[in-house]
Amino acid sequence: MRNIADTLREAITSIGDILALDPTASRIEAQCLLQHVLSVPRVYLLAHPEQTLSEVQRDAFDALLQRRLRGEPIAHLLGEREFFGMNLKVTPATLIPRPDTELIVELALNRIPHTQPYRVLDMGTGSGAIALAIAKHKPNTEVVAVDVSQDALAVAIENAQRLKIPNVSFIRSDWFSALNGQRFDLIVSNPPYISSGDIHLSQGDLRFEPLSALASGADGLDDIRRIVSAAPQYLTANGWLLLEHGYDQAGSVRDLLTQRGFVEVFSEKDLAGIERVTGGKLPDSK
Repeated sequence: MRNIADTLREAITSIGDILALDPTASRIEAQCLLQHVLSVPRVYLLAHPEQTLSEVQRDAFDALLQRRLRGEPIAHLLGEREFFGMNLKVTPATLIPRPDTELIVELALNRIPHTQPYRVLDMGTGSGAIALAIAKHKPNTEVVAVDVSQDALAVAIENAQRLKIPNVSFIRSDWFSALNGQRFDLIVSNPPYISSGDIHLSQGDLRFEPLSALASGADGLDDIRRIVSAAPQYLTANGWLLLEHGYDQAGSVRDLLTQRGFVEVFSEKDLAGIERVTGGKLPDSK
């Protein structure tokens, strides 16, 4: 019979060898899988290394481990991912929220006033990560989140209900198509921005995520062009548009914003030093 310590040690080695992860990442993943099977916090694993696993627990852990070793994202195995201090449900119908995306939330929060009424639109909301983070930290702000996928919206709505965040509403819409001329003070989006021929689409976690939420034309900018082109019709004067994009797209996105008449155009780097979010402000006269 295997105990917790032996189970973790074997899993850490397998994950590291097969998925080429460093020891720290391998240990975290192994612990997360075993926590999920045993329904215990991480500290429990550390405090009870000699506890023997039952046959049912061992089989359940081995099944999850084999799925992970075949490359299935750990967020899908656990059914959730932490983002901006929230545990969000995720499914294969949504993108897995990533730490890089927290940057666009921070930039949005910095632009939202504390007191006056303010409307925010999150486009392509997926699991609801960006919309819910903004709504949670700015409870006086009205947040509208749209996605063309009904399955993704169902996940986002469930997250909002479970987290008890009331100041966000969800609309099924192909970008702006169902918004009927509504106007917003801030529009944020983490749209598809990978080129359709990118080899990374067939590698790693991306193999298990919805292609429609990842790829956007030959250069990855088709959806960003669409958003930038239409956004002025849905923004208030002095309203902001913030877009997450690929590692090499900041210059192109700045050009698109400038050509469309946005001012104070900027790009912000993520923790890896990559220009990850680009934005601009709509002037008083469009």
